[in-house]
Amino acid sequence: MSKLHVKKGDKVLVIAGKDKGKMGEILTTNCAKSTVVVSGVNIQTHHNKPKSREDKGGIVKVEGPINSSNVQLVCPTCGKPTRIAHKIVDGKSVRVCKNSGCDAVIDKVASPKKTSKKTADKTSKAN
Repeated sequence: MSKLHVKKGDKVLVIAGKDKGKMGEILTTNCAKSTVVVSGVNIQTHHNKPKSREDKGGIVKVEGPINSSNVQLVCPTCGKPTRIAHKIVDGKSVRVCKNSGCDAVIDKVASPKKTSKKTADKTSKAN
């Protein structure tokens, strides 16, 4: 199974297909099929049949999956579509913008968690 270059919550630009040029946020990803669902892109209509007396049927518009190779990440700092590089910051591998002059870190680097006295006391009592 291969990794995707984008994650849930990233802002992306569609670079190929019928919705070329649209921007949106990634709602879901599927690594096995290399697809992503982007808000407002690849709108499909589904015809729903009523399941009970209270439930109404009808036509529902939903976003469909598109191939991850058809989207390009938009840098949150410079606002331009970019390819990504991987660098190690504070012992973690993070994605970095490759636009000239930007070099902004796209992923948030989490600082190591500090243990408070209460949690330290609880762990010592358990042992």
